[in-house]
Amino acid sequence: MSKGTIGYHVRVLREAGLVRLTETRRVRGGTEQYFALVSKSFTLHEDAAVGPEFLINAALGEMLPSGPGQASHTVLRHLWLTDAAARELELRLRAMAEEPQPRDPAHGEPYGLLVSLFRADVPNLPPDDALQDPG
Repeated sequence: MSKGTIGYHVRVLREAGLVRLTETRRVRGGTEQYFALVSKSFTLHEDAAVGPEFLINAALGEMLPSGPGQASHTVLRHLWLTDAAARELELRLRAMAEEPQPRDPAHGEPYGLLVSLFRADVPNLPPDDALQDPG
């Protein structure tokens, strides 16, 4: 990408309060600027103009193909929960996602974690034994 394109996008992120300038360095007549995220995670407010698709697309953009022997796990699972059980699971997932993580390459490579607990529109199917032909 061109310097202008990158500069524009970094400026948009900075003006939105998502990144901050952490360091500058003089290099061959220019100045290198280093930025860092202002938060370890992002949570979209329920009234936000963008929805979960924003985070899903961001995660898809970051995903690298797994190499031989590297951990990778993506699964879509449907759970049948009461409202109370869903709230309890949400709190457990939030706590796990907010655990502090080292940002040192000596501790390994970065992996992404996208957690989304959502009400799903899936058909209510009869139990497996009701589908078997009695004859």
